[in-house]
Amino acid sequence: MSKFTTFAAVAFAVLALPFSASAQDREFRLGLITPPVHVWNQEVAALSDTLSEMSDGRFTVVAFPSGQLGSETTMLQQLQTGALDMAWLTSAEITNRVPAMGALHAPFLVDNIGDAAKVLRSDVAREILGELPRATGTVGVCYAMTGMRQLLTQNPVASAAELDGLRFRITPAPPIRTFFEMFGAAPAPMPLTQVYDALANGQIDAIDMDHESIINFGYYDHATYMMETNHHLFGMVALVSGRVWAGLSPEDQTILRDAIQIHCDRTIDRFVEGEDAKLEQLRQVEGLSITENVGPEFFGDIVARWDAEWAEQTPYVQRMRDLVADF
Repeated sequence: MSKFTTFAAVAFAVLALPFSASAQDREFRLGLITPPVHVWNQEVAALSDTLSEMSDGRFTVVAFPSGQLGSETTMLQQLQTGALDMAWLTSAEITNRVPAMGALHAPFLVDNIGDAAKVLRSDVAREILGELPRATGTVGVCYAMTGMRQLLTQNPVASAAELDGLRFRITPAPPIRTFFEMFGAAPAPMPLTQVYDALANGQIDAIDMDHESIINFGYYDHATYMMETNHHLFGMVALVSGRVWAGLSPEDQTILRDAIQIHCDRTIDRFVEGEDAKLEQLRQVEGLSITENVGPEFFGDIVARWDAEWAEQTPYVQRMRDLVADF
């Protein structure tokens, strides 16, 4: 009897091996709002290869670009329920749940993309990720970015007073809305995929956008005046559903974290390295007029007023200012 029991146990274990290995295989669903041509999407495709290599073929990623799964707010809800495994969302979206992240959107926090990269790689910025599990039900693995934000308008603007009353498409986030309302603009949040048509039909007068998206979407077809302001850095947070994360072994969590970190870093590096070339590409666009080096002085005391308002919501505003003062 004992021999039979032993044989049966061994046979069961051997038969179970393929199923056990198969159960560990996973294709992670990852949502983004950016189109396939965007750097984020390119790095997500590369992430799938990296993850497959690091997991001996067990893990891959399938991307859902261009907001196929809904807005960033919708995707964040899907992450909370576990209906979506991962997402690369703008740091702006996270400010709706985590006010501390609003400090990353302080106006004129940095004046160049190299310093923006330093901010996103700093220990101070990473501390904020620690608030995500409780506030959003997600694990924030790392930051990446797109380029610095610029102002693109349909008519020339000679002073900040001329921005008063303009309908500006903005990313729907409290710290960004505060900035635009402070100089009298009328913020008009809308999905990225609707911006081109909104400019074309006169629904909006202007946008704030980075070089990458201005080029990819051709917004200069309908907004032919650009001010190179670098008024905000624009971060991305690589998120994993808390439910999905909890279901992974510590070893697999490490694989996932390490693979994602590689491509967060590559994304940052690509934007830093390519920013000047993208500006030069925009200089060559026929009909696009660019006013360069428009600094905070153009907006008067807006930085001090923004800081005063947002310092009441999070101490990270001052901590970020102190951080960049040492750059």
